[in-house]
Amino acid sequence: METKKVLTFEEAANYMGMSKSCLYKMTSQKIVPHYKPNGKMIFFDREELETYLLSVRVKPQSEIEEAASTYVVTGKHKKA
Repeated sequence: METKKVLTFEEAANYMGMSKSCLYKMTSQKIVPHYKPNGKMIFFDREELETYLLSVRVKPQSEIEEAASTYVVTGKHKKA
């Protein structure tokens, strides 16, 4: 599956580590990018799924503390 560019619905659910019902809800709510070339079957671009999965990064505590220290010392926010 690592070499496939286009994933089926079941492959995408497995790739993302979620249930098919959860992925179906996400597609019906247009949360995750997908394709329906024949109006019925759903397909996914693997790279778009990777981008979606990595779209909201949560900073580790060490980065938060570093930014806080920088702000206290300089009075300025450090750009990410």
